[in-house]
Parts: sequence; structure tokens; C-alpha cells
Amino acid sequence: MLSHTQIICIGIIASLAAGLATGAGAIPIFFTRNISKKLMDALLGMAAGIMLAATAFSLIIPAIEKAGGGIKGAGITLIGILVGGIFLDVVDRLFPDTNLLSNSMNDAENENGAALRRLWLFVIAITVHNFPEGMAVGVGFGDGDIANGTSLAIAIGLQNIPEGLAVALPLLQHGYSTGKTFLTALATGLVEPIGGLIGVCIIQLSRPLLPFIMAFAAGAMLFVITEEIIPEIHNHQYCSKLATHALLIGFVIMMFLDNVLG
Repeated sequence: MLSHTQIICIGIIASLAAGLATGAGAIPIFFTRNISKKLMDALLGMAAGIMLAATAFSLIIPAIEKAGGGIKGAGITLIGILVGGIFLDVVDRLFPDTNLLSNSMNDAENENGAALRRLWLFVIAITVHNFPEGMAVGVGFGDGDIANGTSLAIAIGLQNIPEGLAVALPLLQHGYSTGKTFLTALATGLVEPIGGLIGVCIIQLSRPLLPFIMAFAAGAMLFVITEEIIPEIHNHQYCSKLATHALLIGFVIMMFLDNVLG
């Protein structure tokens, strides 16, 4: 049996590792700036599939089980998912006209203040959306379930790789240096260990909250997937089918990993 301190430390380290994956995703900018829309959509599609599987198998199903199953378990999970989705919707309203990933492959047409403001709102939005992902990792480890927490950390880390690249590309297009661009992409993921700390501490302080918090994290991630990532990968019709196939591949890979790790 792990102590409370050990569980908290593992949750923070795992969420930090997942957050650092945004920096790993930005590494290609040191070698090339020519990332095709087709490749980017395929990567984002796979990321969406991974996140969907992790949300279903590592958050929603365990939340129902830990809440007692049946009508009670499903009811608590239902409420948590809706609250998590509404929370992210409210957060999104702080960033008007700034889709999470819509800037990832657009050419820099203007260097004026409005274009730069939109770009940095995009970077801030990415950072804010990473918070519930880190929280999900912390919650996964919160009751000492190392397998479940590890599965979530892997899923979110894999999803963060194309997200880091999506942050880096528009910064390069607006003339920022490679080093500054890489550090900015890396920094967007460093909010995740903060979310991880809060998530694991909430569960350690109040175990009965675990099903609701797991469902809350699931709702927040579902909002990001359906509002931001999926619309983006279908924004370019010539590679829409490729993105869909990549999503299916990401889903089944994460489903397999989740069950093997569990």
C-alpha cells in the first residue's frame, strides 16, 4: 500500500511527464518548418482517438463503478460529465473567436497587433485547456490506482505531442525564434502538474468525491475533443478520411493499452 505522500508525488510526476510531452511535440521545428496539413490532421485525429478511449475506459467506466454502479453510479457520472463540459464551455467564453487549434496550420497573413493578440490568446487557451488534463491524471492516481493513472498519463502525453506542434507552428509563422517557440510550447504543458496536484489532493482529502471528479475530468476532456480537435481535423476535406482512420487507430491502440495496463 502506498502512503498519501507517495501517491501525491506519483500523481505530480506523472502529470508533469504528460505536460512535458508538449515540448516533445515541438522538437520537429528544429529540423523543419514544413509540416503538411495532411500529417497534422492525421496526428490530431490519432490524438482525438486516444483521448476518447482514455476518457471512456479510464474515467467514465471507473467513475460509474466507484460510484456504486446502477442508477446511482450512472447518475453521479452523468452529472459530473455535464458539469465538466459546462465548466470548459464557460472557460472558452474567455477567449472569443479563438479556437483551440484553428491557428495551427494557418499562414501568417498579418503581423499587426490584432493578429498577434489572436495568436497569444490561442496559446493561452491551449494552456488553460491543459489544466483539466493534468487534473485527470492526478484523479487517476488519487485512490492509489497506479494502472489507471498510468493509462491516463500515457494517453494525455500522447495527445499533447501534436498539440505542442500545433502551438509551435503559428509562432514560427509569426517570426518568433525557434528557441522561444519551443519554450513557449513546452510552457503550455507545465500547467498540467498543477492540475495533477489539485486532482490527487482532492481525492486524498475526500475519497467520496472520486467518482464525481473523474466524471468532471471526463466531461472537460470530451468538450475539448468535440469542440476543438474533431472540427479541426475535418476542416480540410481532402484529408478528412485520413483523419477519421487515424482517430479509429488511436482509439483502438489506447483501448488495448488501457486494458493491458489495467
